[in-house]
Amino acid sequence: MSEISPPAGHALGSPAYRRLQAALVCAGIACFAQLYSPQGILQLISADLDIGAERAALTVSAATGGLALAVMPWSFVGDRIGRRPAMIAAVGSATVLALLAAWSPSVPLLLGLRFLEGAALGGVPALAMAYLSEEVDARARAVAAGWFVAGTTLGGLSGRILATPVADLLGWRAGMTAVVLLAVLAATGFTLLAPRERRFAPRAEARGGRARRLLEPLRDPGQIALLACAFLLMGGFVAIYNYLAFHLSAPPYLLPAALIGLVFLAYLGGTLSSPIAGRLAAAHGRLPVMLGSMALMLLGLLLTLAPPLPVLLLGLALMTAGFFGAHSVASGWAGARSAGSRSQATGLYNLAYYAGSSVLGWALGLVLEDAGWGGVVGAVCAAVLLAALAALALLRAEVR
Repeated sequence: MSEISPPAGHALGSPAYRRLQAALVCAGIACFAQLYSPQGILQLISADLDIGAERAALTVSAATGGLALAVMPWSFVGDRIGRRPAMIAAVGSATVLALLAAWSPSVPLLLGLRFLEGAALGGVPALAMAYLSEEVDARARAVAAGWFVAGTTLGGLSGRILATPVADLLGWRAGMTAVVLLAVLAATGFTLLAPRERRFAPRAEARGGRARRLLEPLRDPGQIALLACAFLLMGGFVAIYNYLAFHLSAPPYLLPAALIGLVFLAYLGGTLSSPIAGRLAAAHGRLPVMLGSMALMLLGLLLTLAPPLPVLLLGLALMTAGFFGAHSVASGWAGARSAGSRSQATGLYNLAYYAGSSVLGWALGLVLEDAGWGGVVGAVCAAVLLAALAALALLRAEVR
């Protein structure tokens, strides 16, 4: 008896493909609005709970740490029950935990709930790329990946922008609750719009099968290059945003905190660049577009060294656009090249991505103390160049 072939993937421009595009944008908003919602109101959390700034910042670190640790377990959940059901469970449970965290009566409980919230949210980045890689036509994967990354930029931006004015009027708990309500709307949109899986088949685990699938992507030198890009580019990107406030609050700028918060609008550069990078990658190949995005990131970084504030802000927008362009290509590529272990490949990519955020995002603060803003920019430029060299060395033979 001949084996039944799975149905064809959704073609670029088809109604189901457009629904999947919109659903992935909703998933990105639901996940990343919640993840970063405290970042713009840490000073209010610190004052209300009578804790230091470094402890208040743990509300963000606890969530990102939980996400980093959970991406691999979620990849196995997705292999068992399906990517779409697992993502619905992830965003649904995360919104409940986010609401509980916003109104938790003690700091330890707040941090514990934020950790669990991040762990729940880990199901979204862990499975989104595997879901689209399986369900869309091969020629449409890079474009769909770009739309998901665009959703993550909108989520990261909206979580910061929405929480701040509400918190100024009604307190930080109300600010975080407003973001939860946004996430509920986005999660509902994902649930209603995401097409049911047609090409997914549950995996029956043989003994040692999970370990083998976890290690399988690491046998591919191209995957190692993509993991290096995730670590280096995300780490450098987060470091720039972490320490830009110190640069802008010092002479000659002396900007107040309210104006510094508006620099997150540069995320809109990533919202625009992610789908554009996806379309260019589909037309011209992933590697040239990824390297071109890194070149744009380098140009933007160099412009942030210029004294005039408008030039610096232009550089920040270009750096952001370049980063998200490269990330949209690399993250989609990680899942697309691992047909037998897509969830694990995307899970490892996200693990490297958030590890870079934690390690380089913190470590380059030491560079700031010793060498100032120019030292931070120089270190991030070096990280981008290392990522480009890794891609050239290990992915140069790839066409798509």
